[in-house]
Amino acid sequence: MSESLFTPIAYLKGIGPQKAELLKKELQIETYWDLLNHFPFRYVDRSKIQQCDQLHLVDGYIQLEGLIDQIQEIGGGRAKRLQCRFTDDAGSIQLVWFQGWKWIKPTLVLGKKYRVFGRPRLNGNFWSIAHPELAPTEAASSVGFQPIYPSTEKLSAKGLHTRGLEHVMKGLLERISLENIPDRLPESLRKAMQLVGIDSAYRNMHQPNEEQAYIYAKKRLVFEELFLLQLEMILRKGVRKRSEKGFIFSKSGDVLANFYHNKLPFDLTDAQKRVVREIRKDMQTGQHMNRLLQGDVGSGKTLVALITMLIAQGNGFQSALLAPTEILSAQHYETIVSFLADLPIRCALLTGSVKRSQRKALLESLANGEIDILIGTHALLEDEVVFKNLGLVVIDEQHRFGVAQRAKMRKKNTIAPHVLVMTATPIPRTLAMTFYGDLDVSVIDELPPGRKPIQTIHRFDTHRLQLHGFMREQIGLGRQIYVVYPLIDDSETLDFKSLSDGFEAISRTFPLPEYQVSIVHGKLKPEVKEYEMKRFVDGITNIMVATTVIEVGVNVPNATVMVVESAQRFGLSQLHQLRGRVGRGGEKSYCILMTNYELSKEAKKRMETMVETTDGFKIAEVDLSLRGPGDLLGTQQSGALNLKVADLSKDQHIVSIAREAATQLYEQDPSLTNPLHATLRSHMLTLFQNKPQWDKIA
Repeated sequence: MSESLFTPIAYLKGIGPQKAELLKKELQIETYWDLLNHFPFRYVDRSKIQQCDQLHLVDGYIQLEGLIDQIQEIGGGRAKRLQCRFTDDAGSIQLVWFQGWKWIKPTLVLGKKYRVFGRPRLNGNFWSIAHPELAPTEAASSVGFQPIYPSTEKLSAKGLHTRGLEHVMKGLLERISLENIPDRLPESLRKAMQLVGIDSAYRNMHQPNEEQAYIYAKKRLVFEELFLLQLEMILRKGVRKRSEKGFIFSKSGDVLANFYHNKLPFDLTDAQKRVVREIRKDMQTGQHMNRLLQGDVGSGKTLVALITMLIAQGNGFQSALLAPTEILSAQHYETIVSFLADLPIRCALLTGSVKRSQRKALLESLANGEIDILIGTHALLEDEVVFKNLGLVVIDEQHRFGVAQRAKMRKKNTIAPHVLVMTATPIPRTLAMTFYGDLDVSVIDELPPGRKPIQTIHRFDTHRLQLHGFMREQIGLGRQIYVVYPLIDDSETLDFKSLSDGFEAISRTFPLPEYQVSIVHGKLKPEVKEYEMKRFVDGITNIMVATTVIEVGVNVPNATVMVVESAQRFGLSQLHQLRGRVGRGGEKSYCILMTNYELSKEAKKRMETMVETTDGFKIAEVDLSLRGPGDLLGTQQSGALNLKVADLSKDQHIVSIAREAATQLYEQDPSLTNPLHATLRSHMLTLFQNKPQWDKIA
């Protein structure tokens, strides 16, 4: 890459030290290269002239041509502004300047023909454009596609608004030579994918002379970004498989055989059997297993994890199951202990609530190998938690744990234990390839037989009397009900139902002694929360009023109704998780989504999707298109990708193509030593020079 591209942005004409510091702070732009990769988010075709009767059809900027037939100074003091009436053959619009108008007014001539460019807004009954671009028709810009750059309020105040950035970018492109930028994509790959060269791509992203030029440029840069990301994942996976040795689990063990043949209350689904085979194959190779297990709510991931832990036990190793909350840890512990009743397996639970005296005894038993399976929260990460022979780590709801936390568990043995990470949040295939491309992925894509589909119903607040009648019917049949709220207390700014008001209303509607109500939320003391949950689990209370603390970790087969208040407040993933709390027994179950009538377009789509399907993977695809990957998987993970041009919610088809291309290249040249791949290899080594073991691609 040309050395000049690493020149500090302060040396570019029109920037200087002050603006350079602001660009760094606001947009993380420090060098010419950073600026070159600050792309427009849209373009405006300046060759088109609209008319005033088309204002309501425009979403964004508009260009008009006409006359100024009125000039006025409005208001007084600091609120004084310049206002002009601009008229064309189809109508008129107001042009308004709040700042700098003293210099603008003398340049305006009544009756003169001007070209106006700006973003129209409807104020009451009239349209206006604030601070428009204005030029006499004969002097107006002849540019075709004008880029619109992302900026900020602070940058705009210093003249680095979209036009200012366009001017700066023009100066940059005049100063550097795009032809000298090394092309990281091999020529054979560019030809196969019909992609333009890197110089053409950058030129036409910033200065396209027609729409097709921009389309070709963006296609090239989106593919390159996703291809490099996929290649990184594949190389990282290859490095790990070559360099990280794993324990060989060659035996099944007597306990697993006994459990499988005598203790399983039901047959495994075909999907569970397939996943167990994939895991066993991993553990027999002598390589380190690093596998992601995806499965919808209720698909049986915990049972697969237990079988994997029994394989470890049968080979003389201990296992750890790490969960993000005490509730979920306790749920796993109770489930696994019930599965293993009468079998010679020693399980223990370690959370922050375990008393010091109990903890000491537990840790001693763990260190001398008396405990086979340790289940717990972040407490397992502490240095004092020492295993005799840890061979397997299972991480549930893995997106709740950071890379450093997962790495800490792997260091609890001299040879890294096998790792199985699980998620109940279905992840679209393209997203899994992008975020977890360095892992082997298993999917449980079917539910155990006999589970009846949950009927999902959307109702408005006006149907509350019918809802209460239905709840009474279900309780009369001996069933239990969840009622979930988005807030604990009333909010002055948000018009949503609150748990506090809801609890009072339900207590009035379902009075004692005929009905019993539990209340659970995040602000309760752990012991109070545990007490209330236990009352519901034991069937003492009929209704549990809660926030999303019950999203995971509560398993009550007798609960058949999930009522979600102000359901428009929840994302699709949350709604799907909440729905998964019911339908765990043999009875018909229901999820009722309560909302007001005023729903956004996105909220309506979420309600429709929930009613139409219970398939978590279909729901995840819709969620991705509505919210994007950042919200779906967590901003920390999505931010780490730092994508400049690709949009994972829109470019999913390119992800698959890029993955296939990266896989083919890796299979042909796993160390990137082919001279034709020299630029690509150099880029990958530079990109990951600070990452451990990356030199092993050599």
